[in-house]
Amino acid sequence: MCSRLTKWILSFVWDKDEQGLTTIGGRLEGTETIIEALNREALEEAGLVLTNDHVPFASWFWESTNTYTIWFLSKVNKFVEMPKGFEKTGHVIMNFETAIQMLLRIEGEGERSKIIKKAGTLASQLNEAGNSR
Repeated sequence: MCSRLTKWILSFVWDKDEQGLTTIGGRLEGTETIIEALNREALEEAGLVLTNDHVPFASWFWESTNTYTIWFLSKVNKFVEMPKGFEKTGHVIMNFETAIQMLLRIEGEGERSKIIKKAGTLASQLNEAGNSR
């Protein structure tokens, strides 16, 4: 059985190697597009099938590796069984306020808490805009 969502939410994933919660992420493989990689990583790491609603909201360039990190807010279409054999073993869904409080308690004020705050603000605005239609 799978469940469906109609609003923007936050999903952390459990990293069994690092023994901690983290955000979904990864790198492009082969010739895939950013959106293809986003969809693949969400499925592999959290068992999430995303809709086509993706909003990039933050990015930065890593000079040391000549790469970019891009943060997306994406809507979840459905939850599916986690693929076997990956480093992540499941997802934890929470609201943005709880996630920010948790990050501040565990990590202190840092880049990740700032990013989640931005995502929460954007998600709230998008949820309100969706409810007014």
